[in-house]
Amino acid sequence: MNTWLWIGGIVLGAVVSFWIGLLVRARQAATRLGVAERTAQSVLDEAGRQAESLRRTAVLESKEEALRLRQQVERETQESRNLQLGAERALQERESAFGRRVELIEKKDRDLKRLETDLMKREEAVGAREVQLESIIAEQTARLGRIAGMTAEEAKQQLIATIESEARAEASRRVAEVRETAQRNAEREARKILTIAIQRYAGDQVSESSVSVVHLPSDDMKGRIIGREGRNIRSFETITGVDVIIDDTPEAVILSAFDPVRREVARQALERLVADGRIHPARIEEIVAKVRTEVESKIRELGEMACLEVGVHGIHPELQQLLGRLHYRTSYGQNILRHSIEVAHLSGMMAAELGFDLKMAKRGGLLHDIGKAIDHDQEGTHPALGMEIAARYGEPQPVLESIGYHHDDYAGGSLWPVLVSAADAVSGARPGARRESLEIYIKRLESLERIASAFPGVEKSYAIQAGREIRILVEHSRVDDARAQNLAGEIARRIEKELEYPGQIRVTVIRETRAVDYAK
Repeated sequence: MNTWLWIGGIVLGAVVSFWIGLLVRARQAATRLGVAERTAQSVLDEAGRQAESLRRTAVLESKEEALRLRQQVERETQESRNLQLGAERALQERESAFGRRVELIEKKDRDLKRLETDLMKREEAVGAREVQLESIIAEQTARLGRIAGMTAEEAKQQLIATIESEARAEASRRVAEVRETAQRNAEREARKILTIAIQRYAGDQVSESSVSVVHLPSDDMKGRIIGREGRNIRSFETITGVDVIIDDTPEAVILSAFDPVRREVARQALERLVADGRIHPARIEEIVAKVRTEVESKIRELGEMACLEVGVHGIHPELQQLLGRLHYRTSYGQNILRHSIEVAHLSGMMAAELGFDLKMAKRGGLLHDIGKAIDHDQEGTHPALGMEIAARYGEPQPVLESIGYHHDDYAGGSLWPVLVSAADAVSGARPGARRESLEIYIKRLESLERIASAFPGVEKSYAIQAGREIRILVEHSRVDDARAQNLAGEIARRIEKELEYPGQIRVTVIRETRAVDYAK
């Protein structure tokens, strides 16, 4: 029994404790709920205050924006009103100007009608006067025809012929004056440039010859050169390709060959053989091979030295080799390498005076005769060959034109060939530069006289001053003053076309008028 009571008391205590805890938790939840309600109410109050503030702010901003838009609309309206007023004023001014112009046009129209009436009256008067003048002119023409003994057409033709002759004479005189003035100015400038170039350059005189002479210590050496049954001289000629001439000239042997490089190799080889004293076919072959190598090396060196002397750089080694070969070639006794260097210097100096490219002018002048270094087995003129080989090694176009056209008129209009041609003529024409044979000199004089005598009206012609001038006497009855001036130009053009000569040739046409009468 006690046990059951004890168990019942425990259960009752547990139930009481449960309900007590439940009541405590319910009270705590009620407290928390109240706090949450108060917090929510405060949040709602704060949100209401913020919403009211935002509403007021939005209302103020909308009012300000409405005020701004209203002011902008008012400004635009005012500007439109001002523009409209300006357009109305401009339209009024235009209407007034148009009215004034209409009045002016009406006034001019009235004036034109009045002038038209006056002109019609004058035209009628002029027509009547014209009819009267035509009758008078016809009457006077008939009277003049009876007096002069010729018709009006004949008089007209005679007058036209007279006027034409006078106009032709006047035109020829004007052409002669213009040509003389232009030629005088051109000659003055050209003479100035050429004089400056010539004064600044001092070249060598002619010293080259067409054959090489080897001096011997004694005449006994000639027999050793010939060798037993001529085997030494045959061997020497076969190896070098040079003719050995042994004649009665004391202590000298002459070497003859068309190729100057071969002749130079043979000369040096023979001099060494004579100095050594051992002359036989094997020794000849050895010395010639050695000398040929040295000459080739010297040719290369001469080409490089020529480029350095002129101040031209970047030339291909093969072109330098050809330049060196020009040292052993001559033109009328003038060394072509020295001539090319001289032309390069003269071209450069004249280019500097004219404002051209100095380096390009020197380059064209140095290489202008490069075609002469090419052997005769290649066909073509030396300008064409030189232009071809220079183009192969990448020379610029002005240099190609200077090489290919320095002896001809270039249709392309480039001035580089003209510049190099002038320098070439100066180099070849200066005293002592070249030698000309008597046969060529006489042939040129005869050609000058033949060309001049071929023109109609030429009575006699004389080539004077070593072919630098030709004087032509014409028949005064067949050639008048105007024709004399034109004849001089035609003969000069014919000489330029048919002859080759250094420098220039002066053509002088002389017309003499003689009046002869007899006293009886």
